[in-house]
Amino acid sequence: MYSTHRFSHKHILGLADLSVEDMGLILQTAESFKEISTRAIKKVPTLRGKTIVNLFFEPSTRTRLSFEVAAKRMSADTFNISGSGSSTVKGETLIDTARNLDAMNPDCIILRHSRSGSPRLLADHIDASVINAGDGTHEHPSQGLLDLMTVKEAKGTISGLKIAIIGDIAHSRVAHSNIIGFSKMGATVAVAGPATLIPPGVEEMGATVCGSVAKAVEDADVIMALRIQKERQHDPLLPSLREYANFFGVSQKLVGAAKPDAIIMHPGPINRGVELDPKIADGSRSVILDQVTNGVAVRMALIYLIMGGD
Repeated sequence: MYSTHRFSHKHILGLADLSVEDMGLILQTAESFKEISTRAIKKVPTLRGKTIVNLFFEPSTRTRLSFEVAAKRMSADTFNISGSGSSTVKGETLIDTARNLDAMNPDCIILRHSRSGSPRLLADHIDASVINAGDGTHEHPSQGLLDLMTVKEAKGTISGLKIAIIGDIAHSRVAHSNIIGFSKMGATVAVAGPATLIPPGVEEMGATVCGSVAKAVEDADVIMALRIQKERQHDPLLPSLREYANFFGVSQKLVGAAKPDAIIMHPGPINRGVELDPKIADGSRSVILDQVTNGVAVRMALIYLIMGGD
């Protein structure tokens, strides 16, 4: 269906910029790349001679390693730069850092930054392609895409499903990308959490705000729990994590209101016993580790397609 669609994007800045056909082609390409990770020799020469820079100004384990593994499995040369290891600690601006990197002629810069809009700023000032690996509270497009892939694998389709996203919607770039992505692909998205963590305008992204977690989860095909992003909260928005766990944590009882074959997702890292019961995180319904596996395939597809892959 999507194999004849031409991918024309130089940058991946957010799912808001991608069409249904774009996302379908990315998922289709990721499915074909996933097989590479099961081989005895997990490497192909697809991007030999290409240079990719991971520029991460925030801590990351899964996303950073996933992008690095994805690039190396296609034989690209990769270089990692952290915020503490860059000249920004000496007062250099993000744009000057990026321009200096761009002068070394990389093909792609993968950026994670605490400021929303930073990847778009970079894309306006450098020649290299830019992939957004998470910017502030804006978007995390590769996570949204790997979540789409995981649901499609588990359910066979995305259109017509009910997706329940529970937790810190206001500060979660993952939630924002998922609301946009799942809505575009024909799913219904219901969100719930403490009123202080539900942002204004979330319905304009395509979500329905539910007054209770139980209502959001009712008859859901997918339940996604989100971490409380304390590092982005400037004022205390919750009485305590214990109270949050009691009222908004995804428990065995809560999951019982969803469909019998509902799957459980989490973008990680998990605060066990807070937003998600450990028994559920490790249970048969959980596809959390499948999300990690699919992350490599999706990021291979993104790098490949923005570099002109056919």
